[in-house]
Amino acid sequence: MGERKWRQAESLLQSMGTRLQEGMVPSKIFNDPEIFELEKERVFTKAWVFLGHESEIPNPGDYVVRYIVDDSFIVIRDEDSNIQVFFNSCSHRGMQICNVEMGNTSHFRCPYHGWTFKNNGKLVGIPFGNEVYGKDGLKKDQWGLRCAPKFDCYNGLIFACLDANAVSLDEYLGDFKWYLDIYLKKSEAGMEVIGAPQRWIVDADWKLGADNFIGDGYHTATSHRSTVDVGVLPVPGANFHKNGVQVYADPGGVGLITLPPQSFMGYPESIVESMKRSLKPEQFRLLSGEHFQNQYSLFQTHGGVFPNLSFLNAPGSIKPGGPPIPYLTIRIWNPIGPGKMEVWSWFLVEKDAPEWFKEASYRAYVLSFGSSGTLEQDDTENWRSITRVAKGTMAKNHFLNYQMGMATGMQPLSDWPGPGVAYPIAYIEANQRAFFAKWFQYMCQA
Repeated sequence: MGERKWRQAESLLQSMGTRLQEGMVPSKIFNDPEIFELEKERVFTKAWVFLGHESEIPNPGDYVVRYIVDDSFIVIRDEDSNIQVFFNSCSHRGMQICNVEMGNTSHFRCPYHGWTFKNNGKLVGIPFGNEVYGKDGLKKDQWGLRCAPKFDCYNGLIFACLDANAVSLDEYLGDFKWYLDIYLKKSEAGMEVIGAPQRWIVDADWKLGADNFIGDGYHTATSHRSTVDVGVLPVPGANFHKNGVQVYADPGGVGLITLPPQSFMGYPESIVESMKRSLKPEQFRLLSGEHFQNQYSLFQTHGGVFPNLSFLNAPGSIKPGGPPIPYLTIRIWNPIGPGKMEVWSWFLVEKDAPEWFKEASYRAYVLSFGSSGTLEQDDTENWRSITRVAKGTMAKNHFLNYQMGMATGMQPLSDWPGPGVAYPIAYIEANQRAFFAKWFQYMCQA
């Protein structure tokens, strides 16, 4: 098919170009079949995409099955303890070779004709091989499982990229590594995933989840007010993000909230001591309040990495009015159709945290986020509504307002200790504009 197949999507993108600079985003991009097809070709075949965490496959032979839109991959720790990412397809007829979502195995055997592969991807068995191919007729070393074109890890996070010519993961993550480290290196022991990731399908566009987590501290005052009122979210008021900071460091952004100095959002003393040793001094001073002369501290809560990886390190409460218990969730918004995504949500905790804290943190997470979380349900209904409206005829010429902060002349902080552009307020949509500018850049690639 030629370029004509994208005619409507290209027209929509042309109309978006100048309007995006004005802080306007067309509603139609949240539920358009051609935009969805173009995203598969130009975003998800080019960008690095998160697949899982190393702690999910701690032992040789451990594996999980993960996805980049329609492509299925086996993420496995092979017999030499190396992490591999194999295309989940037999090299003979292309049948999906692993039909179990997680497990441990030394080999994979295709259920169609029985071709067998070791967990390092090498083809080791072909039924009746010598008879049907001849003794040297088929070179097994050329027919192993295919690897993802690129895959790599950063602080336990496993990513893959379908573009063999893409930049390295380290270069892709760029300045945002400074903020990733704050999420992932609070402990010298590192993080571990507890349980399998929760998964559920939502009739909503994947970009709305990314949009919300990368910069939308504004919605809590309305969407989550009832959760604050009943004490599940232990903050002084539902507008708790207003006096925070918003930072964008390509390819991601974070929002930070203010807290009393030396409070550390309720982390146990042993983890606080570990933070001092694991984080850079300027990162720890930010969390402790020393950077602000102990008037207040800043803790990064929500954040995201382009295209569809998001983080939330937030305080929860396991009983109304109880003390804050911090939790960390990582999630992806995997697009599975126009206006439809599958949410994958992981819970992580510091490996060396006290057992009581691991249990309390997990309970705080499931009460707030994940498929049963009250805040998750608030967000989901918002995204479903926006996506449903975007499908209609009126949405063809309907532009949405992402102008918050543009008219105020808000200047970035000059003394911010980290990389990127930091604004002295979280009620600003700079991160969302940067996200959609990056999305637009990818979508305009031929």
